[in-house]
Amino acid sequence: MIASLTGTVEHVGLNQAVLNVSGIGYLFSATPQTLATLREGEQGRVLTSMIVREESMTLFGFATTDEREIFEIMMGVSGVGPRTALAVLAVHAPDAVRWAVAHDDEKAFTKVSGIGPKGARRILLELSGKLTPVEAPPTTASEGTSPAGQEWMDQVVGGLTGLGWNDKDAQKALETTVRDEPELAETQDVARILRATLSRLGRDRSTGGSR
Repeated sequence: MIASLTGTVEHVGLNQAVLNVSGIGYLFSATPQTLATLREGEQGRVLTSMIVREESMTLFGFATTDEREIFEIMMGVSGVGPRTALAVLAVHAPDAVRWAVAHDDEKAFTKVSGIGPKGARRILLELSGKLTPVEAPPTTASEGTSPAGQEWMDQVVGGLTGLGWNDKDAQKALETTVRDEPELAETQDVARILRATLSRLGRDRSTGGSR
């Protein structure tokens, strides 16, 4: 079982990265938040969870033990696979997942792409009592100063800069994306918004913009 990887970051993509450990490149999937901590050509480290199936072995990477713990507990829910568990962490921080379960917040899980009301209800039922509840609700903005949803915006910008875009271009592209597609802001789906913003940056570059 591979529990962690430490090595040179060879590649960082939209939802995967490669770490070169002693000459061997390990491909793993991760959330935009985790990928944003990695820089190509520099040393990187991720904690990992390996899913072994008859036809494949797949690695999933995490920046913290907290994220990996939530991922592995989510995997115990019937009907929830590794991609869905990772999607939950792309949208919600670990404490937000704990809070949602403790307070029976079905809507928090339906914000995740691929999870409908029935799936959210099943997750709440099966995770009940399995997560240590947090004492205070997770915040998404600094009180009185930042707009609601600042957390997901920061995560998207962090993901873009981790992929090589500068902060100014990333922020501008994100603002334009949510202005033109306001429904994205309502979902607060980090992975979905990141893909849409990357697509816009790609179009801008092809028409003469700079990276």
